[in-house]
Amino acid sequence: MIRFLVNTAVYMAAAAIGLIVADVLLDGLSVSYPMGFLSAALIFGLIQALVTPLLERVTERNATALAGGVGLFSALVALFVTETIADGLEVDGFSTWFFAALVIWLASMGASLILRATVAKRFIEEVRD
Repeated sequence: MIRFLVNTAVYMAAAAIGLIVADVLLDGLSVSYPMGFLSAALIFGLIQALVTPLLERVTERNATALAGGVGLFSALVALFVTETIADGLEVDGFSTWFFAALVIWLASMGASLILRATVAKRFIEEVRD
């Protein structure tokens, strides 16, 4: 349970970083700060934390060739759900949807790797002790 909570917190923090990077780089994506950003980051991170493991299991069983695209697809799904639910995120145009998912996926993947290697690892070790 602790591992799930830590992973969810990492997804949310990484999503926040990904949304900031996408907001800076893409003209067709806009985030309203601070409350819209907070709600968008929380929703995006939560959706990603739920969708990614599910898609990983499905691709492992049925389509292993698609396993590499799970992160990008889950970012696109999370972006769509977040844009639909959150008032603080707006995405305009098909190309912006694609590039936003790509940028958020890449930025959040990098942030997630760093967060898992540092903060999450230390936290889990402290809880075990």
